[in-house]
Amino acid sequence: MCRHLAYVGPSVTLASLVLEPVHSLLHQSYAPADMRGGGTINADGFGAGWYPEPGGPAARYRSARPMWSDTAFAAVAATTRSGGVLAAARSATAGMPVVETAAAPFAEGRWLFSHNGVVRGWPGAVAALAAELPVTDLVTLDAPTDSALLWALVRHRLRAGAEPGAALADVVRRVAAAAPGSRLNLLLTDGTGIWATAFDHALAVRTDERSALVASEPLDPDPGWRPVPDRHLLAAAPGTHRCTPLAVPTPDAPTRGASTTQGAR
Repeated sequence: MCRHLAYVGPSVTLASLVLEPVHSLLHQSYAPADMRGGGTINADGFGAGWYPEPGGPAARYRSARPMWSDTAFAAVAATTRSGGVLAAARSATAGMPVVETAAAPFAEGRWLFSHNGVVRGWPGAVAALAAELPVTDLVTLDAPTDSALLWALVRHRLRAGAEPGAALADVVRRVAAAAPGSRLNLLLTDGTGIWATAFDHALAVRTDERSALVASEPLDPDPGWRPVPDRHLLAAAPGTHRCTPLAVPTPDAPTRGASTTQGAR
C-alpha cells in the first residue's frame, strides 16, 4: 500500500505538511501505523504536487527513491509554498516497476491524483475497462501500473465533464465489480477542493474555517481529525466536508444509504 495526503487552504510550505509533522508523510514512509497487511514501509518512491500560481496548472516533484534518502526534496520542500498540495509515498505492489513515473501524484493541468491500494487480478481483471479508453491514453500511461490506469480512467471522465466526486465514485464502482477484493483509496484535488474515496483502507480528514487536510493517517494528535467511513466518497473544502456512501454491493448490504455532511471541526 501507499500513504498520501492532500491540502487546500492558506499558502504553506511543502515541508510543513510532508516533512515536519510528528507523523508526517516522511515518518509514514518508514513507520506507517495502518498498512493493513499491505507491506511494512513505503520506500518505493514518492512525489509531491503543488500550484505555483493559484488557479494555474500543477507542478510536481517525483522520485523513485525513498523519501528519507532524497536531500534535494528536503531543500525544495522548505522553500516551496502553495495553497494546494497533494503528496504520496509509494509501496509498490509485487511485480510492478519501481520507477519515478510510477510515483504519484499523477497530473494533468490543475488536477493531481493518487491511489493508495491495489487492483486485484491486475492486469486481466480490468482489461475490459482499459479497452474503453482512447488508445493514446493507454500507450502514454505514466507507468504499467494499476495506479496509472486508475488515473487514466478518472482523467477520461474529468475530460468528459464529470464532476470530480462522480468521476472517482464511478471508477471505484466499476473497478470493484471487475476486480473484487481491490483496495481503492483514490485522492484528487484541483487546488481548491479535495475529493477522495475510502475503500477497504484508512483515510482521515481535518477541516477548519480556512483549510482542509485529508491523509491516509492523521499527521498529528490534533483532536480535529475524523476517520472517513469505509466505502465512502469524501468531498472536502475549507470549512466543510461531506461523506457519501459508495453504491457498491457488499455481502451484507446490496446498496448504501443516505449521505452525511459535517461542518468545520
